[in-house]
Amino acid sequence: MSAALLHRLKPAVSVASRVWSCKPPRIEPSSAAASVRLYSGLMEPRAPLFRQLFESESSTYTYLLADADSREAVLIDPVLETVDRDLQLINDLGLTLKVALNTHCHADHITGTGLLKKKVFGLKSAISKHSGAAADIQLSEGDRISFGKHCLTVRETPGHTDGCVTYVSEDERMAFTGDALLIRGCGRTDFQQGSPQRLYESVHKKIFTLPGHCFIYPAHDYKGQTVSTVDEEKKFNPRLTKTLQEFVNIMNNLNLPKPKKIDISVPANLVCGLHDI
Repeated sequence: MSAALLHRLKPAVSVASRVWSCKPPRIEPSSAAASVRLYSGLMEPRAPLFRQLFESESSTYTYLLADADSREAVLIDPVLETVDRDLQLINDLGLTLKVALNTHCHADHITGTGLLKKKVFGLKSAISKHSGAAADIQLSEGDRISFGKHCLTVRETPGHTDGCVTYVSEDERMAFTGDALLIRGCGRTDFQQGSPQRLYESVHKKIFTLPGHCFIYPAHDYKGQTVSTVDEEKKFNPRLTKTLQEFVNIMNNLNLPKPKKIDISVPANLVCGLHDI
């Protein structure tokens, strides 16, 4: 790189330092593209650390996200039986768990949130204010949960239950949809205030309006699938590609047995998973 070009780039380093209040990245002579991004002020913070974890009995996914610099972390849909596993990973990675989030009041497992609060000093719990469940943070549409430089935005997606929410990353590249939208499926609507009409509207207005490349991370999968995208589900989901009336007919005729643990899980989850443990 010529001396003249290096001279022109010097003001860009100063601007970046003021914007981000941190040491700017080193500009390598061969990295012209990086130089242009830095000069134009488009430098972005590092992507969050991300882990997808699985609990086999209820086929539940738990998600860990953390800021790579501050090490602040959030945990989505923790399960009681895997609390120690999750804490071990959090400790191994040198993270500080700030908030445990639930996408809704689960019927098939007991949340690990309450036990986590007993084990992690200062940990906050969060769930939709429409769930009827106890939590430190009662969430509404548009609320944001921050961890370091990153945040998740709440989109209310009722239908499976009244208190279902979807958590969307700030760049709209990831959506944690709970039971509202599963991979090639959706949560049932025949208990816990379920409504097929509301679920259909929630998915089409709050999830299918995200960018097509946005990754879909559900609360469950029973076939070994781990991730989908908005475009995939809009094209291939066998239920939600139907008309509203067709969807309602499908959901009203599933004739599924009730979850085995519903009579234990729901009362426990209404009190943050601390009932009789």
